[in-house]
Amino acid sequence: MSDAIDLGEHDHGSDWQPRGLIQIAPIFVWPIQPRGCFKAIFGFPGFLWPWSVLYAVIALLTWRFLTPGPQEMKEFALGSIAIIVFTNLALIVLTVGAWHYRLYVRRAQGTDYKYSAQWLATNNSNFLFQNQLWDNVFWTIGSAVPIWSAYEIVTLWAQANGFIAVVRWQAHPIYCLLLMFFIIPLFHEVHFYAIHRLIHWAPLYRAVHSIHHKNVRPGPWSGLAMHPVEHMLYFSGVLLCWLIPSHPLHIIFYLQYAAFAPAPSHSGFDKLVLSKRMALNLEYYDHYLHHRYFEVNYGGPIVPIDKWLGTFHDGSEEAHAAMRRRALKRRTGGLQS
Repeated sequence: MSDAIDLGEHDHGSDWQPRGLIQIAPIFVWPIQPRGCFKAIFGFPGFLWPWSVLYAVIALLTWRFLTPGPQEMKEFALGSIAIIVFTNLALIVLTVGAWHYRLYVRRAQGTDYKYSAQWLATNNSNFLFQNQLWDNVFWTIGSAVPIWSAYEIVTLWAQANGFIAVVRWQAHPIYCLLLMFFIIPLFHEVHFYAIHRLIHWAPLYRAVHSIHHKNVRPGPWSGLAMHPVEHMLYFSGVLLCWLIPSHPLHIIFYLQYAAFAPAPSHSGFDKLVLSKRMALNLEYYDHYLHHRYFEVNYGGPIVPIDKWLGTFHDGSEEAHAAMRRRALKRRTGGLQS
């Protein structure tokens, strides 16, 4: 389930990095590695466990107990809208707040397995209120939650009115499970890579994405600290449910998956220490390197698009040298060999 650890091996108060190089998931490696694929998908932690399954459970409870039904969603009623918005607000505060409280308020594991020994910035004019945490909370609650909720409300409204196809879970259980646990997470990674590369285009980076990249040393609240335009692009992946038959649960799951996943990936820690001898692998060093160097590791850990397109940084000196050569080539217009 989790790794045995020895906290005594760490240099407390210094930056931490994995001993080995970042490895791409074996799911898309050729030739096929059956054992590696099985472990990557069904192992713990892995593609399904714990995050996808946990988010699916939260989505199921949300749909069952907190989401207005199809009849209520046929119109944009203020009561239904308020339920969805306040549900999403409460969920993001609870989930992201839990990560932040344990790692940054209680500092339950200190700097053990923390990529940067420094904590969130204060008295820094780069951030709203000169405070990284409150800047991140502002963009998350003031922009992410309303835009996420708007996508959810409009998509549920479209399903309720028959504008997009609805699939019944009882009639097509295998399809619904595949869509929930495989198609949606994989599509989310591909969609994220595409829009992420787009907003690294210089004009969009300066106007939009630079807000997120102020977080050179991110924390859990940094994950959704984005410009509203970036939130519109980021949550637009739910339009997949406009293109293929889906259940209302799929809509809620996609949006919650997109909302919750950035917290652990921006936590700044490689492992979540559970006890003196046990820790849960988070392994988001690849995304930490993206925040540090900006032009590498645009995608997620499952679909290795960075590897295919030459933007992968595995933490090695060779990868770092290759990144510097690419940057030099861009600056000189390709005149340097």
